[in-house]
Amino acid sequence: MSLLDDVAKRDGWRCWVCDEPVDADISVNDPRGPSVDSRTADRKAKVTERLAHRACNSRKGAVKVVIAWPDRLHVVEPAPLITVAERLDRKGGRELVARCPSRKDAQEAADWLVDRFSRLVPGLPVTASVDAGGGQYLVALAAGRR
Repeated sequence: MSLLDDVAKRDGWRCWVCDEPVDADISVNDPRGPSVDSRTADRKAKVTERLAHRACNSRKGAVKVVIAWPDRLHVVEPAPLITVAERLDRKGGRELVARCPSRKDAQEAADWLVDRFSRLVPGLPVTASVDAGGGQYLVALAAGRR
């Protein structure tokens, strides 16, 4: 079995950058085809190889990747998720990650974050909370150390 197959199975055939499925039957030369991202820009990463679409891997190059928040979520000042993931993985604790105009918006963001972090940092148990404050709703992520 190849490194690509091993990494892809571990990552559930999902691109760690865009979180979309990767088709195992597409050529590795196709932009939507599978590739192994060695995450060379992140030497402290506990998982050094991740599955990515060829285009996602090429687009990010050797710079730190930015995980996009979905446009459907109504968030203000969203935190950079890679930075949050690194801190939670390293230190545990709690991080405020966004402000939302309504409790419903905040809960949708919290639910998305827990789901996304389950694939972004596999094995790190992350929970989300929504707290009212100052006429808005704050979304926080919390994680214990592995």
